[in-house]
Amino acid sequence: MAGGFRRHIAACNNLDLPGNLVAFRMAGATVGWLAPPIMEALASEPALFDRQGSAFALAARFTTNADRSAALADAARALAERGLLRLRGEAFDVRAGPDGPVVAVLDRGAIPVFGIVAQGVHLNGLVRRAEGLQVWVGFRSRHKAIAPGQLDHLVAGGIPAGLTAMQTLVKEAAEEASLPPELAAHARPTGTRIGYVMRNEEGVRRDRLHAFDLVLPNSFVPRPQDDEVERFELWPARRLLEAVRDGDEVKFNVNLVLIDLFLREGLIPAGSAEARALREGLAKGP
Repeated sequence: MAGGFRRHIAACNNLDLPGNLVAFRMAGATVGWLAPPIMEALASEPALFDRQGSAFALAARFTTNADRSAALADAARALAERGLLRLRGEAFDVRAGPDGPVVAVLDRGAIPVFGIVAQGVHLNGLVRRAEGLQVWVGFRSRHKAIAPGQLDHLVAGGIPAGLTAMQTLVKEAAEEASLPPELAAHARPTGTRIGYVMRNEEGVRRDRLHAFDLVLPNSFVPRPQDDEVERFELWPARRLLEAVRDGDEVKFNVNLVLIDLFLREGLIPAGSAEARALREGLAKGP
């Protein structure tokens, strides 16, 4: 894919598994993918890991979620001490796939290093006016480690261990945009599968994005509550479409959720070859 909207999908899907990666197995299933340097570092912990043919696995003696989580935490700390990852102090669920059972938890900073599926929520904050659809846009803090200063959704965030997508959305809405829980609860899932597999400086991101729409009253004005976003602006959807199509102002994965919004709102003509290619591209990930 190249040009326009499709370049963003291509940028987020820059890895075809397995590539030069090694399958990482746990609880009888492949849960991640390891780069050779990471596998070599983990191999120095023989009490925690075993080789299984061409794959690498958490030792079979860890049979419970608690045991597997403790072993992974030890491994993550060892990798952090070597400078191979940065611990974030927030646990994410470990699953073989987005809809599978939880087999362990792992620090968020280690998830891409182990190539494990992560999930997040993205909220399209919409205002419908006579002149057309408007979308709330967040301006990310210039101090963020990822995509500093770029454009973002009204609300977005990773789903922590033990929380559902909706619970995460309500929590993040209050923290990031001063959006009251009773208002955030009216958000509706779009029903679109959005995902990607991306290799970057963090490792291997295998992300599933849960997109929601929330139609907001004209009277609501979001206010940043933490250091994630500097400010919000209400943009005509057409202006935001042009920013995605023609520029690189928007955070890489936010582009995908906005492309889905433009498709559903008819801003990208339905039934066209372009629309079909975009729909296919959005669903490439886990």
